[in-house]
Amino acid sequence: MAEQEKPLLIKRYASRRLYNTETSDYVTLEDIAGFIRDGREVQIVDLKSGDDLTRQYLLQIIAEHESRGENVLPVNVLNDLVRSYMLPGGGMMPQFLQSSFDMLRESQAKVVKNMSAMNPMAQIPGFDALKAQQQAFLKAMTGGLSGNWSGPAKDTEEVQDAPGEDLDEIKKQLAELQQKLSKLS
Repeated sequence: MAEQEKPLLIKRYASRRLYNTETSDYVTLEDIAGFIRDGREVQIVDLKSGDDLTRQYLLQIIAEHESRGENVLPVNVLNDLVRSYMLPGGGMMPQFLQSSFDMLRESQAKVVKNMSAMNPMAQIPGFDALKAQQQAFLKAMTGGLSGNWSGPAKDTEEVQDAPGEDLDEIKKQLAELQQKLSKLS
């Protein structure tokens, strides 16, 4: 099994400090969120008991981001999640969420494939910058998603070097690109 396919093992000590077993140093929740945004799976275990604490810490990361105003989940979705805990077996929510995220990843892969260098759109001036922005947008939209998706591009440095654009600006540029594509079709 390749190194990147194995989950990054994080051990929680009795002092509640989190230890990265690959780099032999302590990490924060924000570091763990960064690993996940970079497409890495993580597993967090209690050193003493061996209990898997991954879900608990992932939920804590989401809660901290939401409390800082980084609202990704609309209130009605949060309400539906709470309701799903009241249903026997969780209802259909887990399967629905997994299917939705799978479809999102597939759609993003198709968008990235269509934006490849073989695309005739690549001849348009500024296309490379637009492609980098699109990849950054896709990474930002799915940075915290679970699954085996490791990002929109194999060359993640290109994505990381893309300028941090305001979401509205990216949406506007995406709409303009879609209009240009429609005119070419």
